[in-house]
Amino acid sequence: MFIIKYKKIFIGISATLVVLSLLSLFIFGLNVGIDFKGGALTEVVYNEERPTQDALNESLKILNFGSILLQPTGDLGYIVKTRDLNDSEHTLLLKTLSQNKSDALAETSFNSIGPSVGRELTRKAIIAVVLVSLAIICFIAFAFRKVSISHIPGRKSVPSWKYGIIAIVTLLHDVILPVGLFVVLSHFYGAEMDTLFVVAILTILGLSVSDTIVIFDRIRENLKNEEKAARTSFSEIVGKSLEQSYVRSLCTSLTLILVLLSLFFFGPVTTRYFALMLTAGMFFGTYSSIFLASPLLVLVEEWQRKK
Repeated sequence: MFIIKYKKIFIGISATLVVLSLLSLFIFGLNVGIDFKGGALTEVVYNEERPTQDALNESLKILNFGSILLQPTGDLGYIVKTRDLNDSEHTLLLKTLSQNKSDALAETSFNSIGPSVGRELTRKAIIAVVLVSLAIICFIAFAFRKVSISHIPGRKSVPSWKYGIIAIVTLLHDVILPVGLFVVLSHFYGAEMDTLFVVAILTILGLSVSDTIVIFDRIRENLKNEEKAARTSFSEIVGKSLEQSYVRSLCTSLTLILVLLSLFFFGPVTTRYFALMLTAGMFFGTYSSIFLASPLLVLVEEWQRKK
């Protein structure tokens, strides 16, 4: 199959995209939301037509509250994210938002998150990502343990744990690229990393690995046919496995991507970046399961054979 034939090109494309994403992360950094750094979140709904963002931003500048993020919600509302506010500052914020009109708006919610809570959320998010990654390696190593046993003279099988490592490499690819996209959105459009960002990362980890496992499972099934496999090279077996499974992966992923795009375009503003992250994760996850995971597996087998 052409994917295996030109495997180094596809691996090179993925490596280039990963490097660009990491560079954007180091240059721009992540715009961390109040969920992680602490702060206050105020949600208001105007009784009549709401003021424009530009007009409110000009009014809010004189408060000297530091960085203030206005996020439209619904037809008449705003979500306002600021540093932690005391009672008098909170009252002053509402007065400014109402443009000194007592009945102009109604406050629907106010939440304050301290820095210690933000640090705890950060710690738990990192632990969750690490544990999920370790669980994936262990599961794949166990599920593909019989692949490590070869009954063909002269053929050394790829150890099952290497399947797990390759799956994690593709998962890192699937996570780093959407994060790079989010960093660009964060720098130019003010997107913030919040708890939904972490949920999106964990969801990408779960969804993208499923396509990789499906293709690896097809390779395992084809390797079981020892008599046929003895006459076929490992790269040919992987290529045939891709031919048998890539249509299924594309159709499944396309269906989910269409749903996520509908959420992005027609869903609430608060979940827009979440939907975009998942869409990017599914796109890159589908790409990596077909154009990265299997070529890497063949590359590992070739290196192993040369030893």
